[in-house]
Amino acid sequence: MAYREKIKEKLAIGQELLYLSMQDVIDTGITVDEIMALTEKAMIAYSTKKAEMPAKIGLHPQPDSLMHAMPAYLPDEMACGIKWGSNFPTNRERFPELTPTNCQIIYNDHESGLPLAFLDATWITEVRTPAVTLVAAKYLANREATTFGMFGCGIQGKAHVKMIEHVLPKLETIYVYDVFERAMDALIEQCQPHVNAKIVKASSCEQVAKSCEVIASAIPIHHHPHPMVKTEWISKGQTLITCDCHSVYEDGVYKQADIYTVDSEEQHRLLETYGYYPWGLPTIYAETGLVAAGDKPGRTSSDQLIVSNNVGMAVEDIIIARKVFDRALEREIGLKLPLWNKTR
Repeated sequence: MAYREKIKEKLAIGQELLYLSMQDVIDTGITVDEIMALTEKAMIAYSTKKAEMPAKIGLHPQPDSLMHAMPAYLPDEMACGIKWGSNFPTNRERFPELTPTNCQIIYNDHESGLPLAFLDATWITEVRTPAVTLVAAKYLANREATTFGMFGCGIQGKAHVKMIEHVLPKLETIYVYDVFERAMDALIEQCQPHVNAKIVKASSCEQVAKSCEVIASAIPIHHHPHPMVKTEWISKGQTLITCDCHSVYEDGVYKQADIYTVDSEEQHRLLETYGYYPWGLPTIYAETGLVAAGDKPGRTSSDQLIVSNNVGMAVEDIIIARKVFDRALEREIGLKLPLWNKTR
């Protein structure tokens, strides 16, 4: 109750809610280190059964599009809410002035169920997704790696490249690849000033696959995947971290992995019924959060091929939403809106 009383000093619960735009969320000043720590905490809470989070359900109005409803409750954090997130790759052609990704969060009072805030979650999604990759790399990759590869140079690709040195500090070269050459050019222009490693525009996905010790991927999730990376291009000792299901690599890559983790087994089993895994899921070694918790070993030898498939979880969004909400109240950021009109 102490947390709720603290909120009531700044916000009339049940009478108003706090509206936070994307810029408001950014202005709270949440750092990469904070986001990574919160993301890891949320992943551990989910996998150790200390959070309530059903598998996200979705709509798919356009080809390879998705709109996902993502509720979560973390009792220890007193954080409760739901994200409504969408990704429409078709916007690039149909509505080029619009972003493909769009997300919002309703953040609730876990005592009464009433809404406390409505906030843009596009930026939260942008940073927590690579934070999941960072957590996976922290426990599953060779931390001495000098080469990193990035498939996909959109919003998520840029965020991955900007953040990856937080866990792989010895990187010397970052190879990037996208089917759109202008996307690679834009990534290098925007990201090179922020990283120490040299960013190289790869000539092909084969070059990335054969050149990098650790590879991340963030391309649109395809309902009917047509993998571009062949099994024979992948070697023992590599760490492959995906946030796009099995859209990038041929099925043989996943099936020959020594360790294959997922963020939520329940979620991926549901996605399998949607057709995202037409060749079936390989044997799941553990949820990534259990490795982070120390309940399952991560990388134990330099010659293991490890694949970590993390599609994103609501617990990560909601734990960060609490931090954003708390700091916004503290710094008086955002706009208070009435819940009820005066005639009620």
